[in-house]
Amino acid sequence: MTHPTPVREAARLIAIEAARAYVANIRPIDLNNPGVLVGHLMAAETLLMDIVAAHADPTDETEGAA
Repeated sequence: MTHPTPVREAARLIAIEAARAYVANIRPIDLNNPGVLVGHLMAAETLLMDIVAAHADPTDETEGAA
């Protein structure tokens, strides 16, 4: 396990703050508009993937590569 560096910690904070900002700016959603719903789901998925990537151990990415 690696210890967080200032750069990795900053990346984590940026990813989390981006998700918080997105949620804070969501207005009432028209539940009858599938395009809007899909857009919100896709944005949420992207933000969650960014958070996971920021918290992933960099050594995990190189393990298993042959």
